[in-house]
Amino acid sequence: MSAWLVGLDVDGTILLEDESMSPGVPEAVARLRDAGHEVTIATGRSWSATQRYVEQLGLTPEFVVCSNGAVTMRRVGDDWERWHIEVFDPTPVLALLRDRLPEARYMVELGSGQRLYTEHLDDWTLDGGRQVGFEELVAEPVSRVVVVSPGHDEEDFHRLVADAGLNEVSYAIGWTAWLDIAPQGVDKGTALERVRRELGFDGGRVLVAGDGRNDIGMFGWALGLDGRAVAMGQAPDEVKSAAGEVTGDVVDGGLAAALNSLPAPAQVSAGE
Repeated sequence: MSAWLVGLDVDGTILLEDESMSPGVPEAVARLRDAGHEVTIATGRSWSATQRYVEQLGLTPEFVVCSNGAVTMRRVGDDWERWHIEVFDPTPVLALLRDRLPEARYMVELGSGQRLYTEHLDDWTLDGGRQVGFEELVAEPVSRVVVVSPGHDEEDFHRLVADAGLNEVSYAIGWTAWLDIAPQGVDKGTALERVRRELGFDGGRVLVAGDGRNDIGMFGWALGLDGRAVAMGQAPDEVKSAAGEVTGDVVDGGLAAALNSLPAPAQVSAGE
């Protein structure tokens, strides 16, 4: 198969801070789609906050990766189904975090996609969610835990993670800091590998792009397959270090530049 599997982060990669498209991205995505590449999204967003961008970009993938790899959606005709869901018991981590961040706001995403939250969280899609007491957050397995703590920045979260010994922690991009915890061993890369196997793509024909610490896992996955891992120009240094290449900033159309470097399948010889 000479086509490539392309997995794109949303915030800070496809989208600017005001949620408009990064320059040139719609055109570059359309070119790859029309050339026969499988272009999809791999995001920390829930499906309810992702579907609109799949549609706006005119994407036609069979699978979309959401919730940092814990949720993979599959297209079924004109609809979508929750094809693969990873969940875990949030009780230990929530107890630990509540002890260290008693004033924080908490949200969990259930396997069904419903969100339960202790207080309103700015910048999060809570449509269809339900405000609950802290104890109800641990009533059933969840696909993610989100912690927002006003007054704490990324460095504070780094220290918390180190002190608490938390694993599988990823951070959102720079303009708002929060702690996002996925099931152990789950990230965008583990979900994309499941998609790659299901679709039958060659390992070396994968390209991923992102700008956050929650993209490091999929960078490692792509590079481990001899694929391409592209960090956005505004990404933190540790994210750039994990990538195989660095493109321009999101405001300058960095993603479009990276996508436009990918050849059409017809330009790739069958012997490669």
